[in-house]
Amino acid sequence: MADALSLWLDQRRALNAASENTIDAYRHDVSGYLGFMGQHFGGPMGVAMMARVSQRDVRSWMAHARGRGLSARSLARALSAVKNFTRWMAEREGFDATHVLSARTPKFQKKLPRPLSEDAAQAMLDTVELQSERPWVAARDLAVVTLLYGCGLRVSEALGLTGDDMPLQDVLRITGKGGKERIVPVLPIARHAVKDYLRQVPFKAGAKEPIFRGIRGGPLSPRLVQKVMQAARMQLGLPATATPHAMRHSFATHLLSAGGDLRAIQELLGHSSLSTTQTYTAVDTARLMEVYDKAHPRA
Repeated sequence: MADALSLWLDQRRALNAASENTIDAYRHDVSGYLGFMGQHFGGPMGVAMMARVSQRDVRSWMAHARGRGLSARSLARALSAVKNFTRWMAEREGFDATHVLSARTPKFQKKLPRPLSEDAAQAMLDTVELQSERPWVAARDLAVVTLLYGCGLRVSEALGLTGDDMPLQDVLRITGKGGKERIVPVLPIARHAVKDYLRQVPFKAGAKEPIFRGIRGGPLSPRLVQKVMQAARMQLGLPATATPHAMRHSFATHLLSAGGDLRAIQELLGHSSLSTTQTYTAVDTARLMEVYDKAHPRA
């Protein structure tokens, strides 16, 4: 069964271009399920035992996982991985997996993105560059955060820019999650911020080397971007949700508020599914209701 799991994970990695974090999550979820079922049935988990799993057995595993503190959201993710692995095994070994595949996914409240307001996003841009006494580091921090907010990049995408991408043009070709490519317009303010940083940075990046560097010249760590934004948000009195990824959420939400097309925003963000992008419409509606409630308080 361990060999089968490894083979399945290799196929997920190759066919779906899954990230290593996703592969690790799959491995953890399915291994936990197989381990539970082995104890549940009182023997090592094999193909014959997999074919015996009933809906009651699946519910026992889910109850066990919840009892150990697993959230409904995490359990839903784990069940999805288990179903995918079981389906693959059933097709490979020729057994009926209906009982597992028909198990109900636990319901959970989807978390809405937590963007910053337009004023707060601008204040963040004005404040991150004040967190370092080194002018080139200040310019670096401003350039990275401007790319997150101005282009909707993920932190990993911004830090993945190399000498080959320089100088920035009007558009930027980004390879995002799952190897999905997208074309992102680059605002003049973002081009200027990156150009100003490159003019000051003491380390020169080769064609394939990252342009954003740490103090000692190595690639800039995402953790350092988090730390500088943490310092800036504390200075501004913003909530803990004002993270680097919140700048990407802000990019999408502010575009939508300004009348941006949902499909276009999906392409700019690199979302595979429109349903992922549609969460921003819920954010926009929630904000509208908040304004309405303040303007028309209930008696």
